[in-house]
Formats: sequence, structure tokens, C-alpha cells
Amino acid sequence: MRPRVLESPEFERAKTQRAVVRAPALEVIRSQWHDILLAAFVRLSEQAPFYLFVTFVLTYATQQLQLARGDLLNYMMVAAAVGLISVPLFGYLSDRVPLFGYLSDRIGRRLMYGIGIVCVGLFAFPYYALLNTKIDGLVLVAIVLSLIFHDMEYGPQAALIAETFGTNVRYSGAGMGYQLASVIAGGPAPLIAAAILEKTGSSAGIAWYIIGCCVISLTALWLMPDRVSVERRLATAAGVHG
Repeated sequence: MRPRVLESPEFERAKTQRAVVRAPALEVIRSQWHDILLAAFVRLSEQAPFYLFVTFVLTYATQQLQLARGDLLNYMMVAAAVGLISVPLFGYLSDRVPLFGYLSDRIGRRLMYGIGIVCVGLFAFPYYALLNTKIDGLVLVAIVLSLIFHDMEYGPQAALIAETFGTNVRYSGAGMGYQLASVIAGGPAPLIAAAILEKTGSSAGIAWYIIGCCVISLTALWLMPDRVSVERRLATAAGVHG
């Protein structure tokens, strides 16, 4: 399948200019190690809350709130069905639908991602407040909304992270930053939440943990470079002067 996918104009230009490096993984570590870290940190607000929203919630709701596991799984299925619409809505990278369009291209991937970070952070306390009511309808709302806010980040995330790196090292840099987040955010998140709950007996500490992840991600997003815009401006200028 991969050979049938068209390369981006930027990469085709890099091949024409013979700017493709032979060892991109080593090159990106040498030249853009800080961007790898930024890519990982910008995922904190997506990766860590996601595992709390889809895995830890089962433990919290069944053991702490005594809710039925089967009902929770049904609510998850509803949220997943909504995600079939919300992920493409927030992230589909196409400008070929003038009638409707897609938000990450209409307002920009960085802004869309930033809105997602803010929404996840603001929803941290209301999320657990809704769960703690133990009312079926409100629990369903909590689960569905949590994943919609997550999708605001997940939709444009791939393009956002890829655009952080230069064309000739983009795949390696994006892959390293993306997977590093799984190590520092996704994997530890349920364990951290469980430890907080065991120590405090309350969901408040977990909500603050989510907010902390969002603060770090928002800072990383602000620091992330937008190399694609620069490359396109330079290519346009070269075309005009050429």
C-alpha cells in the first residue's frame, strides 16, 4: 500500500534537490532532539487523559462508584460510534469540500489542537462530577464528551506533529515524538490515577493531574515550530523569483 501513496510536494522537492538524508533517525536526533521532546509533550493532554477516559474509568466507576461494567462498556461503544464522525470532522486534511469543509483546515491545526487542549482541561472536574452522580444519562454524557474533546486533539495531531520536522527527517522525527509520548504519558497515566485515588480517595487529584498535562501540552504547542508554513513560503518565493 505504501508505494501507492503519493509523496507530499515538499518531499518531492527535497528529492529533486537531493536533500534527502541517508540516516534520518540519527539526523533528527542530532538536529531536532528538542522538537522530538516537544512532540511528545504536546501529546500529554491527549494521550494521558485518553487512557483515563477509556481504561481507568472502568476501574473507577465499577470499584469506586459501584456502577455496572456492562453499562459502561455500552457507553464506550456509543462514544466510539460518535468518534467515527468527530475524528474526521476535527482532523481530515482536505480542502476539497467547499460546502462544508473540515475544521482543522478551516481554522488551522495548531488552533484546533489548542482548543482541544483547553476543552480537555476545562472538562476535567465536570467529567468526574458527572460520573460521581451515578446517573446513567449523565455518566453517558461524561464518557461521550470526554472522547469528543479528546478527538479535537487526535484528529489534527498527525499532521501537527509531522509539520514540526523538516521534510527530509519528518517520518523519523514524528515517529519518535509520537511513541515517546506513549512511554511518558499513555502507559503511566492509569497507574498514576490509581495511586492518586488510593492516596486521596477522591477524583479531585486525578482532575488536577489532567489539568497539569494540559498545561504542559499547551506550553509545548506554543513552542512548536511551524516548519511547513516556512517551507511553503520559501517555495512560493522561489517560484515567483524563478
